[in-house]
Amino acid sequence: RNKFKKQGTSVQKDDEKAGKVDRNQGVARAISSFIDPSLNWKDIAWFKTITKIPIVLKGVQCAEDALLAFRHGCQGVVLSNHGGRQLDLARSGIEILPEVMESLRREPGYSKDNFEVFVDGGVRRGADIFKAIALGATAVGIGRPTIYSLAAYGREGVEH
Repeated sequence: RNKFKKQGTSVQKDDEKAGKVDRNQGVARAISSFIDPSLNWKDIAWFKTITKIPIVLKGVQCAEDALLAFRHGCQGVVLSNHGGRQLDLARSGIEILPEVMESLRREPGYSKDNFEVFVDGGVRRGADIFKAIALGATAVGIGRPTIYSLAAYGREGVEH
C-alpha cells in the first residue's frame, strides 16, 4: 500500500460499493484478471481475420518466439520483459536482440521489409540506441532514460 491518506480522484468512488471493484486484492491480481491464459499461436490467424492493421507481438523473450511470430504471420515483435516486473532477472530486450536477429536472418522469407523488430528495454543511454539499430532493430523504446531525466532534472533533463 502506498500509505497515502487521500485518494486523489473520485472518478471510481462508487465502483467498490457497486461490487465492481475489490480493492483488497492488490494490483497484480487486478491486472492478471485481464490476461487470457488460453491465448496461443493459433489465435494469430483469428486476429488476422478481424483486423487489417499490422500485428506486432509484444513481450517476446527469445529467438524461438520471434521465429514463431514470423511464421504465424505477425508483422513484427517487441522484445520486452515489461520492465522486469513480471519475471525477476529476465533479460532485457537489447540483450535478446542479437540472438533474435541471427535466427531471423537464417529464416527463409524473412526480410527487414516484411518483419520488424522493436526493442523495449535495456536502453540506458544514447549509445544503446545506436547499438540496437546496428544489430538490426527497427526502432528502440526509450522510456526509462526519459523518466530518469525528468525525475533528476525536470523538463530541461528531457529536452536536452
